[in-house]
Amino acid sequence: MAKLLIVEDDDSVRMFVSRALERAGHQIHVAADGAQGLEMIRAANGGYDLVVSDIRMPEMDGIEMAMSAARVFPGLRILLMTGYADQRERADELNEVIIDVVNKPFTLAEIRSRVDAALAVDLIRAA
Repeated sequence: MAKLLIVEDDDSVRMFVSRALERAGHQIHVAADGAQGLEMIRAANGGYDLVVSDIRMPEMDGIEMAMSAARVFPGLRILLMTGYADQRERADELNEVIIDVVNKPFTLAEIRSRVDAALAVDLIRAA
């Protein structure tokens, strides 16, 4: 069981991802935007096994949140989600910070699989 933070401004997507990953046995925390996500990361002293965040959000987007979090917690694992091709290209600049980018829409099985892969990648990096 991993401790995950889901950062997503769309209520339905946030609920879908949270439920899918909770049913897979993970402990889930949620944030409605990047600013709240960053606040939660700081409050937990970077203590999440993985942060799964949308890229495009109001107030603070996922890329800004990822960069800010990585400066303070360089080992934090981050998986981004997006439904926009131009946002995917922006994420390419973060190759040293993020593990991967999941394209929306995705299935329940796909998000579970991508999270499992992201957690496994991190274990390999730490070994």
